[in-house]
Amino acid sequence: MSEAVEKARARHAVLREVIEEHSRLYYVKAEPVISDLEFDALLRELEELEERFPALRTPDSPTQRVGGAPIEGFETVRHRVPMLSIDNTYNADELREFDARVRRGLEGDAPAYVVELKLDGVAMSLRYVEGVLDRAVTRGDGVQGDDVTQNVRTIRSVPLRLRGEAPPRLEVRGEVYMTVRELERLNRIREDQGEAPYRNPRNTTAGTLKLKDPRQVAQRRLAICLYDLVPDAGVPPMFHHQALERLQAFGFPVNPHYERCTSIDEVIYICHQWRTKRHDLDYEIDGMVVKVDSPEHRARLGVTAKSPRWVIAYKFPAEVARTRLKAIQVQVGKSGAITPVAEMEPVKLAGTVVRRASLYNFEDLEKRDIRVGDTVEVQKAGEIIPQVLRHVPELRDPASLPFEIPAVCPACGAEVHKDPDGAFLRCLNLACPAQVKERLEHFASRKAMDIEGLGPAVVDQLFSKGLVKDPVDLYELEAAQLAALERMGEKSAANLVAALEASKARPLDRLLFGLNIRHVGRSTAEALAAAFGTMEALMAATTGQLMEVPDVGEVVAESIHDFFATPANRGLVARLAAHGLRMDAARPEANGGARPLAGKTFVVTGKLQRGSRDDIHARIKALGGKATSSISRKTDYLVAGENAGSKLAKAEELGVTVLTEEAFFAMIEDLE
Repeated sequence: MSEAVEKARARHAVLREVIEEHSRLYYVKAEPVISDLEFDALLRELEELEERFPALRTPDSPTQRVGGAPIEGFETVRHRVPMLSIDNTYNADELREFDARVRRGLEGDAPAYVVELKLDGVAMSLRYVEGVLDRAVTRGDGVQGDDVTQNVRTIRSVPLRLRGEAPPRLEVRGEVYMTVRELERLNRIREDQGEAPYRNPRNTTAGTLKLKDPRQVAQRRLAICLYDLVPDAGVPPMFHHQALERLQAFGFPVNPHYERCTSIDEVIYICHQWRTKRHDLDYEIDGMVVKVDSPEHRARLGVTAKSPRWVIAYKFPAEVARTRLKAIQVQVGKSGAITPVAEMEPVKLAGTVVRRASLYNFEDLEKRDIRVGDTVEVQKAGEIIPQVLRHVPELRDPASLPFEIPAVCPACGAEVHKDPDGAFLRCLNLACPAQVKERLEHFASRKAMDIEGLGPAVVDQLFSKGLVKDPVDLYELEAAQLAALERMGEKSAANLVAALEASKARPLDRLLFGLNIRHVGRSTAEALAAAFGTMEALMAATTGQLMEVPDVGEVVAESIHDFFATPANRGLVARLAAHGLRMDAARPEANGGARPLAGKTFVVTGKLQRGSRDDIHARIKALGGKATSSISRKTDYLVAGENAGSKLAKAEELGVTVLTEEAFFAMIEDLE
């Protein structure tokens, strides 16, 4: 073996170990110690080594998480040990009945229980051979499921190689799921594309695992939580709480919110607590799972034809409310998509007051025959998106009429067209005032160029008076023109001119997001800016170079390339540059690039006075900290604005340090 190959092999082994450890710290422990930039540099070095020495590339290499070639079809695999279903209960009395059955089966012996969160995802079985991930199979019908190994390899929290001493063969089971934050990110992208939002995390997870291209799966950032060890040679039956500890020792993510109880009263108390506490989580749960802890007790209880006698699920009641549908509004988005929106009498649901709900598209509206004046049932799909489930037939006014699907755009009168590959109606008139105004509002929005004072009412006046038709026109406005607008005045006009001037300093990712390039959401804009550094480099990129960027597949790459290949768009960018807008990605580093908040996790909640939640998150990240949406024992600080609610109560219960806005800004200003 040559010296070069030997050095490459040694370096490869070191890089793999370091990358696997940092992946575990980030995706399993939620305790990162290096920046994303530093992690990406390590991964790039590993990829370059494997390009030069292909023999080093193995299925368990960290480079293989990005996904390989598309899958022809999913092989059906029979489970060695069936994945049985779990019986359900819906109230305390039924839990007590379960406990009574267990005690009868144990002839009076007192069982201990482990209570876990029931994640609303897709059940999965993972098999490891000699410590390396060998196969991932969906539950299917419990007897056999689909081999989705290539897709599961892309899930960052799935260890490709186990930690410590692993038996020759190990089978574990858990739940693949999607966080609320990830669903919101995907839905922002779909909104940019004029497509219907995904309705809930569970269905989106199931659909993602069925995709034939693992590269698309990798872009959706699924997660996994393990909850079971299948007994085998080298894996004897053990107490369930010990099995969870052993899973963690192997490097698997295990949900931390499990409790061991010695009575059914404790079990009921915990189940009732989580009926409200679940709203603070960043992932969906639809109930609790109660398991007998002792393996000897489980063996004595046995199983029925379809489910074990030693486990039961406590299902949370669905939160559904009735209200009256006052109107159906027709909305025109910045991409020209025309969608119906339900306007309802206000109704409280899952902790918030709901007044509006998307009706997705006119095909769906027609199929469900929902009409103005109907009494409708509403729920929050996945506790996130208000959704009209159905109308209540017995309460319908006999004189009501079906909603008339528009043949022309309500904003400009142009004929509407149905998408050839979808169910959406679309206005193709690029000069449509609704689209132009939507694009201008998007450009000025807080997450894009953050032009304070340029809201919908001002944009509407500027457009209707012919003062603005594209983003460049905004930077040619004069204070006198603005002062002449309704409810503006000289001071407000001067403030808006100053805000426009300040927006010129926004970095490249904000500008890219503001340009409304189809398929380019906020996170993709950030990835593009980080990868290319300047607008010039991005505009010169080929589709192949664009596809090397995380989150950018073939469709997105072609959309970006086509956008910058269009002369009018290149001219728009040139005019913005001439007005002094930044065309590079460099951001001023906080505290000279130091990371004084590295390893610290923050949650921000309540009504804020000094800045938006996004602004505070950005300042935390600039100092090396991590911003999350849910409180846990791993949270270091809660930044609490007004009406902080349940997250403040939970922080106090867990002993998390609580900061007012003033205390937070005082702390970081000392660090910057």
